[in-house]
Formats: sequence, C-alpha cells, structure tokens
Amino acid sequence: MNRMILKSKVGSDGVLQVAIPFGLANANREVQVTIDPAQPRSDAPSDYSAWLDSIAGRWQGDFERPPQGVAEEREPLQ
Repeated sequence: MNRMILKSKVGSDGVLQVAIPFGLANANREVQVTIDPAQPRSDAPSDYSAWLDSIAGRWQGDFERPPQGVAEEREPLQ
C-alpha cells in the first residue's frame, strides 16, 4: 500500500469526516492516520508584493543569452 495524502476540511460542527476507499486487496489491513493542520494560504495582493520585495536584488551574476543556433528553413505553406 502506498502513502496517500488527502486534504479535507473540518466541518462547521468541528468534525472531520473522511472516507478513503482502499480497495478489496487492502481489506482487513491495519493503517495509521496522522492529522497535520494545513498551513493557511493567503493570496492577498499585499502578500505577493511583500514576497516580490523580498526577492528583489538577490540575483548575483551577469545576465547573458547564449547563442541560439540557426533556425531551420522550411517550405512555404500553401
């Protein structure tokens, strides 16, 4: 049996309900369930701006574009 990661949400009643089909081949097998609270994710524009500000100026080195080679010549479309 392979490790599975399932994301679910606790209901408004404070109860987490999870149904995981394992298949008949895994019937009567013992499993271990670990509950880890998910980290809150913020898509707020201010968070993006803060992230962008945090990476500004970190590039060290030169910007260069290596040779691109020669483009293949094709027959014109008809």
